[in-house]
Amino acid sequence: MPAEIRKTLLHVEKTLIEGGKAAPTPLTMIAAMAVIWNPWAGQGFVEDLGPMIRDCAPGLGILLTEMILEASGGGDRVEGYGKSAIVGMNGEVEHASALIHTLQFGNHYRNAVGAKSYLSFCNTRGPANAPLMIPLMDKNDGGRRSHYLTIQTSVADAPAADEILIALGASIGGRPHHRIGDRYQDLKELGHDVDNPAAV
Repeated sequence: MPAEIRKTLLHVEKTLIEGGKAAPTPLTMIAAMAVIWNPWAGQGFVEDLGPMIRDCAPGLGILLTEMILEASGGGDRVEGYGKSAIVGMNGEVEHASALIHTLQFGNHYRNAVGAKSYLSFCNTRGPANAPLMIPLMDKNDGGRRSHYLTIQTSVADAPAADEILIALGASIGGRPHHRIGDRYQDLKELGHDVDNPAAV
């Protein structure tokens, strides 16, 4: 069965002033969220999560991607992206992970925004109103620090004990006054090769 969705939510925030200084280009961050019944709830320890992953993840990926695209004005406008999930207190963190760490979920978003980077992520367990953290990074360049961002929000009544809160995040723009450089400058200063950043 597809995911049983109790409700969806859309969070949009726009930063106009940062550090007391107006942003040359305001930063917009978007979170598309779905509160679903945990498909493994009440079953005890389930060895094979695959069948429910295949049933639930693709539809969730499509739904949340469409919400992001509508709010952002199109995939080409999305610059930073990420994903997150919170499983309720009666579930396992593995249940949250199962639904977001599958290409059947993430590839819908990745393809829609034309991304090359992996989706940064957070997966936790918590009660209703637990902080939802969605880490973001540049969709094409993992070393572009201006787009290391985090969306933080919460849902007052979710996740319930037998629910999972699933989310995708997006940014239009990076931090307004980015001035810490990108990781490539650090690698150059350390004398490391970009293709072997740990120098191992």
